[in-house]
Amino acid sequence: MMRVSVVGNSGSGKSTLARALAVRLGVPYVELDAIHHQRDWQPIPISGFRTRVAAATSGSRWVVDGNYSAVRDLVWARADTVVVLDPPRRAVMRQIILRTVRRVAFRVELWNGNRERWRNLFTRDPNESVIVWAWHRHSVYRDRYLAMANDPRWRHLTFVRIQSRKDIRRLLNSVRPAA
Repeated sequence: MMRVSVVGNSGSGKSTLARALAVRLGVPYVELDAIHHQRDWQPIPISGFRTRVAAATSGSRWVVDGNYSAVRDLVWARADTVVVLDPPRRAVMRQIILRTVRRVAFRVELWNGNRERWRNLFTRDPNESVIVWAWHRHSVYRDRYLAMANDPRWRHLTFVRIQSRKDIRRLLNSVRPAA
């Protein structure tokens, strides 16, 4: 495990696990959201996104956190492992609600000056509310990544499905830095 892609629903624990894996492996951590979301939540143009992700994954060891289909081919072509975060919906919803309220209440800066807004807690628009997004995308991500694990295009990858905190502990305890 030297080049790892960590994927899953918003609120599933991707960033927390990806950071912990990067520390455990002693490798760079790459957060796709930090590259994608520019100031005022403006997305980086696809060509720039792909260029920056290609550069970030050009090394021999890294952990990438994120689901962006626009760069999945780049990341997965270079990866050796895909860790799929797939906890139950109730766990994701508990985590995403608590995380979002904390970020809004304490005005936590996420990426490039962006912060979550109070109004996003109360909208039902999945493009504005990460909570609504996570509710609607839960089974989409599960189905997508289970199918991809069986897709011959990705047979070079080892897929690791994480469904619980116990699975997370087991994975982290099994990881040793490369010599």
